[in-house]
Amino acid sequence: MTRLSDKLEFMRKANKKALFIYITAGAPDFPTTIEAVRAAEKAGADVIEIGIPFSDPIADGPVIQQASVVALQNGATMKKILGLIKELREFTQIPLVGMGYINNVLTYGVEQFIGDFKDAGLDGMIIPDLPHEESAEMRVICKQADFHLIEFVTPNTIPARIKETCQSAGGFIYCVSVNGVTGVRAIDYSVINDVAKLVREETNVPLAVGFGIGSPEAALAASEVADAVIVGSAVVKKVLEKDIAGAGALIAEIRTALDERVK
Repeated sequence: MTRLSDKLEFMRKANKKALFIYITAGAPDFPTTIEAVRAAEKAGADVIEIGIPFSDPIADGPVIQQASVVALQNGATMKKILGLIKELREFTQIPLVGMGYINNVLTYGVEQFIGDFKDAGLDGMIIPDLPHEESAEMRVICKQADFHLIEFVTPNTIPARIKETCQSAGGFIYCVSVNGVTGVRAIDYSVINDVAKLVREETNVPLAVGFGIGSPEAALAASEVADAVIVGSAVVKKVLEKDIAGAGALIAEIRTALDERVK
């Protein structure tokens, strides 16, 4: 068992929906990132996604793109992000999952990346531009290291692809709510909820819905079938403004809404 699987199993047994919060490493600076992680956990986050800044974040919308630019301009490097993970582990055991792009991992070296970041305290990695068909080698390395490589499903994922994806899935499956990029907007979550029902037939691995969630109402709609919801841009926007109190308040509102639903 890992910190991530332990937490999600704990939430399942407690009949509670898990809340994932995405925070871009180094945006606007590393001290603020640390402050934001502390605030998110205090407000009720169950898992923190650590965004690894990249110059061409193709899956991300304007807010997280801006966060990546700011972080890179302010000197964010893989070495500093590794140091950030180590520093976070000095005060928290909340599950930490990286979110970044394959170029950064390949440049660092796949085995070196997994070894170094696992040792630092990262529990897994989400790589949106690594297709399932091209991930076999990395999946083997991650499995050997007890490090989660997160699989994806989308509104367009066909049943055969769902079945194949579920065979190798671990940690959780990222259910992308919409064909497009990250960012708060109105989304019909019934579409991804229908996909999630198909995934449920193939695996017991927890499901987390992300993209577009920026309010308690959206979180409730997104959590109808899934075990967790992922909130990114709405929090990152406040962190970029150094409004940590506002970020914490939003997280707490969503946490309360999710908890009230299952009472």
